[in-house]
Amino acid sequence: AVIVATSNRAPRDLYLNGLQRDLFLPFIDLLEAKCNVVSMWKSETDYRLVKSGAMNDNGNRERRVYFVGQCSIEAFNVMFADLTKHEKIIENSTIKTADGRQVYVRKSSPTYNVARFSFDDICRKPLGASDYLAIASSFHTVFLEGVPLLNINDVNIVRRFIVFVDIMYEYNIKLIVQADAEPDSIFQGLDVNNRVIDEAFSFDRTRSRLEEMGSESYLKAQKWTGNVGDVPLNKLIDRIE
Repeated sequence: AVIVATSNRAPRDLYLNGLQRDLFLPFIDLLEAKCNVVSMWKSETDYRLVKSGAMNDNGNRERRVYFVGQCSIEAFNVMFADLTKHEKIIENSTIKTADGRQVYVRKSSPTYNVARFSFDDICRKPLGASDYLAIASSFHTVFLEGVPLLNINDVNIVRRFIVFVDIMYEYNIKLIVQADAEPDSIFQGLDVNNRVIDEAFSFDRTRSRLEEMGSESYLKAQKWTGNVGDVPLNKLIDRIE
């Protein structure tokens, strides 16, 4: 007979801290001796993201890595809890950039390399490419909540958002977004003839990348590079401009 079983914990951690667990240990020894243990957590692909969402009209699964509207916040929170395995979260911490600057991290799970930021944390503060690079170096999955509708009066905020998404994309970060609108509707009044033509052109690329980052091919095939601080910042800027 062939037995296939799944568990939220490795065999050695089963019934951890349970009453009279010593009586259970011989079974764990037998389980490890007779079965091949495969850790899905060590996989480069997070299948919970790949398989999340519902089937669309074409029979394809829509990935739930982009949540729209206030009604989606609960589902967004559930996914954060799932990807951090409902374990302890560190709040209000910091990470360092290559030049020693401190970047505020609202919530994180260093054990699982998952972090959570608000849009204001990322785009309404004086952050730049080196700060976003530190985030990409520290976490393979980033949650971004509260992305509002933007317009031509938010040029500096739009620029930061563009650079942030570009760096997350270039370094294969799993970006999970909660926003007020779909990617193609975030930038209101998009007009290639107005004074922010550069931002309009660049944001169209950002929209395309946000959509691609929810695709099955991106979620399955792309691997987190990590430790991207070894890449010269000028090389990074050349790649995203």
